[in-house]
Amino acid sequence: MNNRQHILYADSLSKSYKQAHGDDLHILKDFSLEMFPKEIVALVGPSGSGKSTLLHVLGLLDKANSGKLHIDGKDMMAMSDSERTKTRRNDLGFIYQFHHLLPEFSALENVMLPQIIAGIDHDTARKRAKDILSQLKLGHRLDNRPAKLSGGEQQRVAIARALANNPKIILADEPTGNLDPETAEEVFTMFMDLVRNTGTSALIATHNFDLAMRMDRLVKF
Repeated sequence: MNNRQHILYADSLSKSYKQAHGDDLHILKDFSLEMFPKEIVALVGPSGSGKSTLLHVLGLLDKANSGKLHIDGKDMMAMSDSERTKTRRNDLGFIYQFHHLLPEFSALENVMLPQIIAGIDHDTARKRAKDILSQLKLGHRLDNRPAKLSGGEQQRVAIARALANNPKIILADEPTGNLDPETAEEVFTMFMDLVRNTGTSALIATHNFDLAMRMDRLVKF
């Protein structure tokens, strides 16, 4: 199979953890997925089914015990830890149910930081952060720290941060699950529009079938 046509290709991924009494706890078993450039895929499954573990494996935060994982045609299982870290930093963006913003930094600084870590100069990082936050209707909140932002605003900053380094793939774990329905709809619509406009691929874990049906494809987990 020519994996280079995929932006992400996973085949028979399995992940287990050794428990205190010695038995293995199997979280993933023979999971396979193909994703293509600019595709937005919903990952749907009940709480506790292992969606977060899967996203950690696909996002190179954890390593599968077995199986294949290719991102943009590159074999992630064969990479060194430093190579995986570089791929994670440059090619992947993460959005979590809880925003995990740095409380001591402003909205603008939270979006600048991953760019600076990636080696982008300060002025360029500031301009891109302003542009993305403005697209998310936060141009008037750039200097506010997270504590001064609403829940929906905080999650929009988290979305901007995930997109800051122009990743090839966004991995989102229940990105609106901590918001009330009206705010969740507003944030999700902005997120989808921004992902479409940037041409980024996205895998979005959700238990909300209404949101899932608005994506390009639905994968049951």
